[in-house]
Amino acid sequence: MKISTTTQVVALLASVLTVDAFWRMPCRYRSGMARIDPLMNPGTLGTHEHAIHGSSAFSETSTTADLLTGDCTSCQVSQDKSAYWTPSLYFQNAATGEFQIVEQVGGMLAYYLLYPNSGNDSLSAFPSGFQMISGSTNRRNFTAGPVPDPPKSDWTAAESTQDALAQKALGFNCLNYAVAAEGSLYRHFLPDKAYLDANCLDGIRLELMFPSCWNGVDVDSANHKDHVAFPNLVMTGTCPDTHPVRLVSLFYETIFNTNAFAGVDGQFVLSNGDPTGYGYHGDFIMGWEESFLQEAVDTCTNASGEIADCSLFTIQDGSNCNISMPSALANENYIGPMATLPGSVAIQSGPNSATDGATASATSGAVTTGSAVVPTLSHSAGSTIASTDTFLPGGVFKGQASSSFDPSSSSTIPTSSSISSSSSIPTSSSPSSSAPVTTIAPVYSPAASATEDFVATSYSTNGLEVLEVLWVEETVTVTLSAVETSTPYVRRSDRKRAAARHLHRHQHDAAHGH
Repeated sequence: MKISTTTQVVALLASVLTVDAFWRMPCRYRSGMARIDPLMNPGTLGTHEHAIHGSSAFSETSTTADLLTGDCTSCQVSQDKSAYWTPSLYFQNAATGEFQIVEQVGGMLAYYLLYPNSGNDSLSAFPSGFQMISGSTNRRNFTAGPVPDPPKSDWTAAESTQDALAQKALGFNCLNYAVAAEGSLYRHFLPDKAYLDANCLDGIRLELMFPSCWNGVDVDSANHKDHVAFPNLVMTGTCPDTHPVRLVSLFYETIFNTNAFAGVDGQFVLSNGDPTGYGYHGDFIMGWEESFLQEAVDTCTNASGEIADCSLFTIQDGSNCNISMPSALANENYIGPMATLPGSVAIQSGPNSATDGATASATSGAVTTGSAVVPTLSHSAGSTIASTDTFLPGGVFKGQASSSFDPSSSSTIPTSSSISSSSSIPTSSSPSSSAPVTTIAPVYSPAASATEDFVATSYSTNGLEVLEVLWVEETVTVTLSAVETSTPYVRRSDRKRAAARHLHRHQHDAAHGH
């Protein structure tokens, strides 16, 4: 008799919702704080202060060509000379009326998300000269539907217009590392101070999704918005026919240490005079060599999200990169305490749209148009796009082990990493170093037997249906006759297959608002 022992690998299929690649660009240091906005206020001083990251060549008249001449970037990939800028957050003390900057923890993250259109895997890099804005600085209300967002499969036509999608592209993530993370883009307004003090013990993370559908022709438009559009699910989904070209998806995250002001009476307000958050916005000017960025989009498809996993990138520190400050702004106070916001911007609480050019004087204090009124939206654990999450539909990630991602190859269960909490603001202390800087989302666990040991994981896709294949090692002992014959041994396949398919129709239901 001949006894042979073989090992067979059995595939167990469990649902996974999608497996898009991405990388996150850490810009841990600002290149400047200034009232500069080359898109909205070209050639002149900006109306309100911005936190600026990226190329040292950023100025009142910056273009892609200008940014590429910069001798450095404050982001961690030296080839990225893009400009990223958003309003800063301030605290107004009720007793004194004075304003003070809120510490920006860890700089900012710019996610480059490689989301294709359905049925078309091609993705385009931003073209040279490309620039855009997401958000509206004068908005002071929310008109995009119920609060919180209903499931995406239930969105009405009115809740899916470009204006509605733009309102849903803002997120204010209440950070408390002692509880499960909230979902990205779950809350579309800045919570009031009482809520922040009671619930957001590790600060607030401001999130901003940019449109990722392009008309394929124009690198800009008069309002810096019309040449692009949101896909029908904000982050993912289908591009409208008017904007069929799918670009790299851009998503900003910035954390502010609001808890440093816990117990102090007052309010938080964005530098554009917005205490509601509805007027949060961000700007972007492309600062890559276009061919280089396209190569990165095509080849840097690791699911870890780590820039170190892209061999094309040159990693650097970026801590000593600064813009040249215009002489008119050289002595402007951006830190505080100060009697008015930089530029003497008036606080306008809405619900009517803010008025351009409204100012406050140091003698009269900050002029307001009433108290900010925002909803109370309780904590809800959900899916987050934070830097340590595995991808689930619409923006949920858990960084996978470093390896070149291939749907047909195996990948391992990930470990977490966190970004540095360093900040260039000298007047505020950082949170405890034991606290992570980004939130960690609940890990998605496939519905498989708890007793199985999986030796590998692979993925297969069919349109929008994505399957995770969990491979199980089994030992099979076969007894044969000692006399070999020319008839081959044929054994009935005993491969076990447990399939739990998930048809990913709307890339939803793992979280609110993604």
